[in-house]
Amino acid sequence: MTTETPAPELEAGLLVPRRRPAQARSRERFDRILAAARSVLVDVGFESFTFDEVARRAEVPIGTLYQFFANKYVLICELDRVDTADTVSELQKFSGRVPTPQWPDILDEFIDHLARLWREDPSRRAVWHAVQSTPATRATAAATEKQMLDIISSVVAPLSPDSTPEERLQLAGLLIHTVSSLLNYAIRDLERDDDTFESIVTEIKRMLVAYLFAVATA
Repeated sequence: MTTETPAPELEAGLLVPRRRPAQARSRERFDRILAAARSVLVDVGFESFTFDEVARRAEVPIGTLYQFFANKYVLICELDRVDTADTVSELQKFSGRVPTPQWPDILDEFIDHLARLWREDPSRRAVWHAVQSTPATRATAAATEKQMLDIISSVVAPLSPDSTPEERLQLAGLLIHTVSSLLNYAIRDLERDDDTFESIVTEIKRMLVAYLFAVATA
């Protein structure tokens, strides 16, 4: 059995791949590794996650994984980057429509989008849990989410014009982590029926809209 490289210390900096492929053939292999990593993470959890099993499912030599990733922590952080990039893309679409008097409806739509992703793709929840596992992965995830926070911070600026940029970033972080935590709660029982799931999502919306109204009228 291949021994996993220990998690790097926080001082080593952000966890990034050794390289990302530029050629189509290497890119296809890289994407296959990411897809296999997701399936392993969902099936066995982060504690039992190994490069051996990822390589087996991706149908590549284990040395190929090490060409790209120093260890499983770097690989997990790359999955988090992919998920965050998808969310940023959607945020950019929604951010162009606010502020408007209908911003609560737009917030509803965005939460529905996130809820659908978490419901339909269990790997998102698995990745979210995995990046909380070490100081280095948490620090890397925090750096990755900065682009999301910047967009949300600009969106909420008209609701809180007297806030400083730092206060708006803090508000953005609170919103992102509240939604992620509550969506995690909504799907923690995978046998939970759709009606129960939707009722929890409705309460998430109610809480956030009420909170943002409080911010706007403070």
